[in-house]
Amino acid sequence: MNPFHLAIPVIDLATCRQFYREILDCPEGRSDTKWVDFNFFGHQLVIHQKPDTHSIENQIYNPVDGHLVPVPHFGVVLDWDQWTDLSNKLKTKNVKFVIEPYIRFKDEIGEQGTMFLVDPENNALEFKAFKNMSQLFAK
Repeated sequence: MNPFHLAIPVIDLATCRQFYREILDCPEGRSDTKWVDFNFFGHQLVIHQKPDTHSIENQIYNPVDGHLVPVPHFGVVLDWDQWTDLSNKLKTKNVKFVIEPYIRFKDEIGEQGTMFLVDPENNALEFKAFKNMSQLFAK
């Protein structure tokens, strides 16, 4: 699988840089005064500084399996052990979850571990894992 590239806007580049590097342990790549590349679990994530326009953005949520899932969001599908390790690590770092780590669609097709959190700019992230990866795109 080829890695994806995602660039997201942030106002506070330094705070977000610290979050991705120190909270999520994403190795930092190239950078400049207005952007930073990260190895986001094998994918390229770039944070780009944007001006602070003080605009108020309303977060949208969709119901999924009894939880309100923030839209938009991005993330990565991890191996089960990686997901468990990340979940435990984030808990020890006292990360505030939007949706605490849990098993979604229990005993159904597509059963998965999932968790949601936000970065310092309120960008929603989802980390998930399937015990059976063949169900990633199952109907």
